[in-house]
Amino acid sequence: MTTLKAKLHDDLNTAIRGRDELRSSTLRLTLTAITKEEVAGTEKRELSDDEVQKVIAREAKKRREAADAFAQGGRPEQSAREKAEGEVLAAYLPQPLSDEELNAIVAGAVEEARAGGAEGPRAMGAVMKIVNPKVAGRAEGGRVAAAVKKLLAG
Repeated sequence: MTTLKAKLHDDLNTAIRGRDELRSSTLRLTLTAITKEEVAGTEKRELSDDEVQKVIAREAKKRREAADAFAQGGRPEQSAREKAEGEVLAAYLPQPLSDEELNAIVAGAVEEARAGGAEGPRAMGAVMKIVNPKVAGRAEGGRVAAAVKKLLAG
């Protein structure tokens, strides 16, 4: 078992013993999503820590989107619960990049792409190929794309 998955199991057991309903239900759902990912495809496999982290990030994103949807739908209690679940999952993810850090990484990638001959808005793909591995799991794709477009346009 990977170390991150083992930590999730240990934390789930602690939450159950402490009768922390929010934390235990969130971790159960996340472990279920990890198990589904492991058995998807033709044969069962063990996920690496990076793959487990991607599943956790996907689950956290679902919680954020659901919280927004509930807030727009006039259900603040459900929205608050989804936000709380997202905060539980955020503890297992790497610290997100600040805007300044993201802009610095994107600026370096734009210079690198320009050195490779890519210019203007058409360089978007080349820049994204350079940036994505550097920010993997620490910034959402839409936020990264917006920063790249901003720097390429201006």
